[in-house]
Amino acid sequence: MRIILIVLTVALLSSCASKSKKNEDANASELQKYNAAQRSLRAGNYQSAVSKLQELEARFPFGRYAEQAQLEIIYAYYKSAQPEAARAAADRFIRLHPQHPNVDYAYYLKGMASFDASENFLEKFLPLDPSSRDTTEAQQAFNDFTQLVRRYPSSKYAPDAQQRMIYLRNLMARHEIHVARYYIQRGAYVAAANRGRYVFEKFQGTPSVPEALAVMVEAYKMMHMDNLADETLLVLATNFPNYKALDKNGNFKMNKSIKNSERSWINILTFGLIG
Repeated sequence: MRIILIVLTVALLSSCASKSKKNEDANASELQKYNAAQRSLRAGNYQSAVSKLQELEARFPFGRYAEQAQLEIIYAYYKSAQPEAARAAADRFIRLHPQHPNVDYAYYLKGMASFDASENFLEKFLPLDPSSRDTTEAQQAFNDFTQLVRRYPSSKYAPDAQQRMIYLRNLMARHEIHVARYYIQRGAYVAAANRGRYVFEKFQGTPSVPEALAVMVEAYKMMHMDNLADETLLVLATNFPNYKALDKNGNFKMNKSIKNSERSWINILTFGLIG
């Protein structure tokens, strides 16, 4: 019996030692993979970092670096110009770790992915106005930053997010003015007036508000809705007396291209889309 007990004890100790060695090897392997991903991030090789972080999470889904890998892959996707993947990774992290101490960073990166996607690379080389393009991504970025600021007002990323929100709000207001001006030129005066009113109501405080009022005045005058034109002009002159379309007496100077334009019957029937 004594011999049997000794043999069992030795076997048990050997088994524990073997398991301990395997755990040490697994921990070492996980650390090695995490460090390899970190080296790729520091080197700016973000696509390689994405692959290594994906492999790390796949092999060690419950490891000590799993959560950190899920967070850092958002950044790697963002820096490798994959905004959709970055947003999806951010949403996944927020869903899995809503109480994580760095979850505000996930919200911030999600907003940054949309923010950068809203910019055209040509703007870096050509004097293009970003407000003349589609603002869907800008709206998404604004919504993402709004979530961050509302949920985590004390976050260190909140001040930067707020500054970007101001820029995005101004951008979206200018875009609405571009569309309203297009409608004016096409003779779609109802649509132009509605766009102007939308800017006036939804984008108070932006530099586009006086332009929105001017669009409304022009549209109402072209539709011979004089009462509405006069009321809107009064608001414009009272709040923005130095606006470029107002003379010294507060009278409104119509845009010459609008004043002298004549609409064809097909232009009228198609609300300014044709003709």
